[in-house]
Amino acid sequence: MTAKECITGRRSIRQFTDKPVSHELLADIVATAAYAPSWKNTQITRYLAVEGEMKAKLAQCTSAYPKNGSIMNDASVVIAITVKTGRCGFERDGSYSTNRGDSWQMFDAGIATQTFCLAAHEQGLGTVIMGIFEQEKAAALLEIPEDMDLIALVAVGYPAESPSAPKRKEVDELLSFK
Repeated sequence: MTAKECITGRRSIRQFTDKPVSHELLADIVATAAYAPSWKNTQITRYLAVEGEMKAKLAQCTSAYPKNGSIMNDASVVIAITVKTGRCGFERDGSYSTNRGDSWQMFDAGIATQTFCLAAHEQGLGTVIMGIFEQEKAAALLEIPEDMDLIALVAVGYPAESPSAPKRKEVDELLSFK
């Protein structure tokens, strides 16, 4: 699979088979995702695999959008995407490097999450990135340390669906030159 095939072939998967995803396969995917670029190579993203009873409890942290709870229950595993705070966007003296402050951590988490999802797709797994959940409740349930921030949840499993690609904008709408 070429990079282009991986990027254009990946879809958000919301229905999964009951085949479990091995810990070894998840470790391999994270090893690949570790190559995602980050601010000054700080590598702040961390991955927490949530399975079984804890996954079922996490699925209850979705009252704002209950469909995400159903997706989590259907998935083999949910990956909690977290970042180490206070490192991305900063200089060694603690000052911000740019006027964007610490918002670079979200940029880095996004790059790492998409890299994780592409690596999973290459291995035949489906993923969907979920941002609508009760963040504080989920972080407390997962015992996320104070120096970490829970950014997103990614449902992972073997796909039970093959959705087609949604319509994309034309390049001339996306790209301009000066």
